[in-house]
Amino acid sequence: MQFDVVIIGLGPVGAALANLLGLFGLKTMVLEREAAIYNLPRAVHFDDEVMRIFQAIGVAEEVAGVARINPGMRFVDADGTLLLDWPRPEGIGPNGWNSSYRFHQPDLEQILRRSLDRFGHVTTRLNTECTAIDDRGSHVEVHYRNNRTGETGQISAGYLVGCDGARSFVRQTMQAAMDDLGFRERWLVVDVLLKRPRPDLGDHTVQFCDPARPSTYVRCPENRRRWEISLRDDEDADEISTSGSVWQLLAKWLTPQDAELERKAVYEFRSVVAGEWRNGRLLLAGDAAHQTPPFMGQGLCAGIRDVSNLAWKLARCSTGCADDSLLDTYASERIPHVRQYIETAVRLGGLINTSATQEALQAAFPQADGSARMASIAPPLGPGLHNAQDPRAGRLFPQAALANGGRLDDKCGTGFALIVDEDLLAEHELDRYEKFLVQTTRSEPEIRRCLDQMNARAVLLRPDRYILGTADTTTELKHLVTQASKTKKVS
Repeated sequence: MQFDVVIIGLGPVGAALANLLGLFGLKTMVLEREAAIYNLPRAVHFDDEVMRIFQAIGVAEEVAGVARINPGMRFVDADGTLLLDWPRPEGIGPNGWNSSYRFHQPDLEQILRRSLDRFGHVTTRLNTECTAIDDRGSHVEVHYRNNRTGETGQISAGYLVGCDGARSFVRQTMQAAMDDLGFRERWLVVDVLLKRPRPDLGDHTVQFCDPARPSTYVRCPENRRRWEISLRDDEDADEISTSGSVWQLLAKWLTPQDAELERKAVYEFRSVVAGEWRNGRLLLAGDAAHQTPPFMGQGLCAGIRDVSNLAWKLARCSTGCADDSLLDTYASERIPHVRQYIETAVRLGGLINTSATQEALQAAFPQADGSARMASIAPPLGPGLHNAQDPRAGRLFPQAALANGGRLDDKCGTGFALIVDEDLLAEHELDRYEKFLVQTTRSEPEIRRCLDQMNARAVLLRPDRYILGTADTTTELKHLVTQASKTKKVS
């Protein structure tokens, strides 16, 4: 075979996957139908788990330099009265980064694409469209056409991943049906560039719960601002997108003297999840596999989580370290996880649109004082590699700060990692765990604190830093490591 993996689509999700596969040493080809990065805003939010994945790729510091820390979200009624607060904690959180960021997508895509230059075994072809896919059982044959020259060609690979968006050609080829979770609304998305400072607009994201016209304000980096405005069924998309109509809708916040329109587009916000994420050697990730309303800012986040889960599994299957049945755990783990985010976003969307918003929000997110307050969710993975009987397994392990000022993930690298109380690990047994990076709690108070908080003496981390399993005794530790070594052949 010419390649281990072919990726269709070089947006943020495809570029992140290509970087991760590059780190694992896989020979990878990326086909992207567009000739260049789309230079206007699209996705605008990612969270601390995603930044942790960018750290694994090696671009987190550069991404942080072009992103803006998001202080949180507020829900207000038509008169501006606060109905619900969703604050984001100040400072560094459990994942080693701030909990929420705003960004300009072209900036992120440039960083992710530049980072691919490190890998001589990762190739990208722009302006190149996938025209046919043939899963031969032992490999995948991919046919393509250069949209500029008309040149056609064919490549083969062990696996193919469709990161090609909501209208995914790969998903169509797989004939994967979409499960509709019940949300479908048209919203006008408007991006503007401020001509002068407008501190009165604020730094928080604001959900305006006005039954007559629900809308969202987003504080983006530098002078960029975004509004998302709900449309009525009888409103024509082309007419509402004219500059005159857009400025009428924005009039309560700003005028043409304050800003210039950068982009305006009508989107249909949907809540759908593909019922099948893998068919033989074909797999889906990102918007090709799921789409969510934007009220939690988790669309891009979900796609980056997909490829973090998938990349190390593809690496083990491609190098013969695991049977490709390991790839079945990709969908089984990710689908329930992403559904929780989408269902929460759908619930928020319904609350924003109701005529009794205040009562509905207080009923959905009640506090002892009668107010409403929301916190971020962090669901566990669905059934897969971890022991379902262990409530600590299948969850993301915190990224502890090391005593030398470093970060845990940087020390762990791309492999499995055993985090263990040194009292549980006899020196003469170290060779038993030679296939794992072993980090003990000695002289590492933050790691000790993490273990104490989950009431565990040892945890075995997967390459994506989710917990494979935990142990409290020497016998349990030996069983955990033996099981992992047999099923994953960790190298």
